[in-house]
Amino acid sequence: MNNFFISTREIQLLYADTDMMGVIYHANYLKYFELGRSGLIEDLGFSYVGMEDAGYYAPVYDIKITYKKPLRYGDRGFVKTWIDYNNGIKTIYGYSIVNEKDEICAEGTSTHILVKKENFLPTSFKKAFPDWYVKYEEVKKK
Repeated sequence: MNNFFISTREIQLLYADTDMMGVIYHANYLKYFELGRSGLIEDLGFSYVGMEDAGYYAPVYDIKITYKKPLRYGDRGFVKTWIDYNNGIKTIYGYSIVNEKDEICAEGTSTHILVKKENFLPTSFKKAFPDWYVKYEEVKKK
């Protein structure tokens, strides 16, 4: 049993997303990470739109991915997402992309910082969104 919150979203695997080998093209996994991250944020009662309306962005600072097993057109895929680390300055989201047999196809992390829309200067997530920060602390991987 996990001691942290995991959000799960089904991935729509389209034929157009495959490469010449019939395998889901590797760069599409980054879109699936985004699907998972947005889903997790939504599950927790927040939204990127709300963040942007408040005058902030949360750009990717770093991203890592390891491919384990191919997803193919016709498979069912899911992205599982959680808060791996959160210190009020940066947040690291963890991801696992699995097939219908719950076999890991890819896993990775994305690191995000908070910046002000007007000048892209980094700012404290903890100060700008205290409720959001506290929620992440409650549900993050320990």
